[in-house]
Amino acid sequence: MSRLLLSLPRRLFLVTILAGAALIAWASVDYFDFSILPAFVIEKMPLRFESLYLACLRVHVATALPSLPLCLLLTTRVLQRRQKLHRWLGRVTGVLLLFALVPSGIVLSFSAKGGGIVTLGFLLSAAIVACCTVWGIRAARRRELVAHGRAMRHVVAQMSVAVTSRALMIGLDTLGVSPELGYVLALWVPVLGSAAVVELLSMGSSNLFSKFLRTVERIRRENVSLHLLLRTRSVARPVPRVSR
Repeated sequence: MSRLLLSLPRRLFLVTILAGAALIAWASVDYFDFSILPAFVIEKMPLRFESLYLACLRVHVATALPSLPLCLLLTTRVLQRRQKLHRWLGRVTGVLLLFALVPSGIVLSFSAKGGGIVTLGFLLSAAIVACCTVWGIRAARRRELVAHGRAMRHVVAQMSVAVTSRALMIGLDTLGVSPELGYVLALWVPVLGSAAVVELLSMGSSNLFSKFLRTVERIRRENVSLHLLLRTRSVARPVPRVSR
C-alpha cells in the first residue's frame, strides 16, 4: 500500500503530461501543412526571416513531439531496468534535444510574444535543458547514477513546461488576468517552479512524505499485531485444574 501511495504522484504527473502532450500534438498538425500559415504566425507578420522562422518552427515541433514522451519513458523503472534499451533511447533523445529542439527553440524565442522578458525565459529554459542534458550524459558515462538522475529530472521538468505553461495560461485567462501579464507569468512560473521542485526533490524533501507513509504503515502493523495478540489471549482462556 505504501509503495502505491509513494508512486502515485509520479504516475499522475506522467499521465497528465502525456495527455497534455497529446493535445499539443493534435493542435500542431496545421504546422506541417505547407499550403497555409498557422494563425499565431500570421499575428507575428511581418517576420524579418520568415522562411527561417517557419523552418525552425517545424523542426522544433517535430522534435518536441517525440522528445517529451521519450523523456518521460526514460524516467520509468520498467525502462530503467532494461539498461541497453534505456541507453540507446537516451542517446536518441539527447541528439534530438541538443541538435534540433534547443537550437530551433533559441531561434523562435527571439520572436516570442511578450517581448524581451519572455525571450529571456525561453532562453533560460533552453539553457537548463542543454546544460543538464550534457551533464546527465557525462554522469551516465561515469556511472554516477545519482547525478545522472538529478540532471535528467531537470530536463524532464523543463520539457513539461510546454504543457504546464499552456494550462496556467488558460487558468490566468479564466481569472481575468491581462494577456500580456498572463503570458509572462505562464512562462516564468513553470520554468522557475519546475527547477525549484527538482532541486527540492534532489535535496531529499520527498523523504518527508515517505517517512510519513512509513510511520502510518508501522502504526497499522502494530495495531494489527496488538489486535491479533488480544484475540489470541481471548481464545486461549485458562483451563481450571481439577483437584485430586
